[in-house]
Amino acid sequence: MDIKTKTIKTDAKERCITLIAPVFSNLGQRRCLVKRRNLGWLLLGTLVPGIAWAESKLNLTEGVTEVSKEVYDLHMLALWICTAIGVVVFGAMIWSMIFHRKSKGVEPATFHESTKVEILWTVIPIIILIAMAVPATKTLIAMENNEDSDITIQITGSQWKWHYKYFDQDIEFYSVLSTPRDEFDDLDGVATAKGENYLLEVDKPLVIPANKKVRFLITSDDVIHSWWVPAFAVKQDANPGFINEAWANVPKPGIYRGQCAELCGKDHGYMPVVVEVKSEEDYAAWIDEQNQLIADAKAAEAASLNASMSMDDLMKLGETTYTAYCAACHQPNGMGLPPAFPALKGSPIAMGDVNAHIDIVFNGKAGTGMQGYGKQLSLKEIAAVVTYERNAWGNNTGDAVQATDVNEAMGGTGEAANAAATEAVKEEVAEVMESAPAEDLSKTYSMDEMMAKGEKVYVTYCAACHQPTGAGMPPAFPSLINSPIINGDVSAHIDMVLNGSKKNPAMAAFKSQLSKTDIAAVVTYERNAWGNNKGDLVQPADVDAASAK
Repeated sequence: MDIKTKTIKTDAKERCITLIAPVFSNLGQRRCLVKRRNLGWLLLGTLVPGIAWAESKLNLTEGVTEVSKEVYDLHMLALWICTAIGVVVFGAMIWSMIFHRKSKGVEPATFHESTKVEILWTVIPIIILIAMAVPATKTLIAMENNEDSDITIQITGSQWKWHYKYFDQDIEFYSVLSTPRDEFDDLDGVATAKGENYLLEVDKPLVIPANKKVRFLITSDDVIHSWWVPAFAVKQDANPGFINEAWANVPKPGIYRGQCAELCGKDHGYMPVVVEVKSEEDYAAWIDEQNQLIADAKAAEAASLNASMSMDDLMKLGETTYTAYCAACHQPNGMGLPPAFPALKGSPIAMGDVNAHIDIVFNGKAGTGMQGYGKQLSLKEIAAVVTYERNAWGNNTGDAVQATDVNEAMGGTGEAANAAATEAVKEEVAEVMESAPAEDLSKTYSMDEMMAKGEKVYVTYCAACHQPTGAGMPPAFPSLINSPIINGDVSAHIDMVLNGSKKNPAMAAFKSQLSKTDIAAVVTYERNAWGNNKGDLVQPADVDAASAK
């Protein structure tokens, strides 16, 4: 290439740059303006009032209880603090990048440190953390305060249902998913329309009164579950062998839904929680209704012992019961999910001895996933489901099991047998009481005598809750090792055993179950066992004096 040609190309290139440069310069300015405008909208969006957040489905549920509202307020406080920090930090970074960039010819500072700045960015986070910690601690203390409860309910998780037991009433029941199985199994490949409360509906909800402090004792009889009701700000693990506590005071009647929040097995997603909050008047009416239903169920149970159902009726009731209680594990077709849940089709249990089949349905099988249904199903329902399992899926044993067969196989668990047994026990106790010598309250026992007797009483009546080692199962059943009750006044200890605890309904009164000598012995034992060594020797006369107060 000659010099002339090269010069022409260079000139053309320079002219092109001269013409195009202003265009790119304007374009860059416009882009910068757009970025600044978008940044402004972004910052404005972060400063929108909390109303928008409260209504968003992406935000935390505010709830209905005072504690749940406090938790929500804490959440929003933390959110706004984090938002403010983000706006300040990222705003400073973006401002610096725009106005102090190298292209503007800005020279960077040359200092290495600033004591004032370091103090500032140490003090400010401390102030922020304190501002967050104070209300959080207050709320946490309120969440753990279970004192002065009006009602205590035991909640037991079980694969895959919840068992509710009211401590102040003779009421207990299981709560099971009521969503029709064809809505979520989809075995035939045809989608079934979902209900309004799909997978969040049960046959029997937990019912509590409004404006009453309800204490929950939460445990499990198999694996770890978690009882969770977002509207109450209650989420408490249900651990086998342990009792965790929670409480709620709901001011507004209504239906509140939750779920098991711990992965507990194959049907974890089918274990909803439904709590129905009623007014005090409606709750009292519900209690009366439940007591009547219990009485009617007992009468029906007694009547079923003298009734005989046809094979068709047994198969219909059995299929309904099987679908509700058994199909989750053993499958609707009886093929099970081996090895955990064996098949019932052609199985030894379904084709073998009838009494053995009844026993495993009634009592379950230890060490397996097979739980006992003696407390969940009536004698008639157990008879029907055993009949169904022995004649469905081609088993065809021809066995028609009746309620009386279940009653006899289980040693007379029916109402009539129970009544007869109760009367026999009463007569036997009366005879023993008549022949037993009167308790000598003036007798003085040695420490060795009371410790030996107290240990026997403790093992029989107390060890189930407080453990043979005295370590208990806190918080429901506190430890007795160097505990406040042990270190406190002897008379207060005696009163606790005599009359139970008002603050902790799990501590029953033993004045009607134990003699005054037994109570004196067990109090002596508890105050001197497991290293307590208080040296206190309680006599029957001391218990008698405490009983007279």
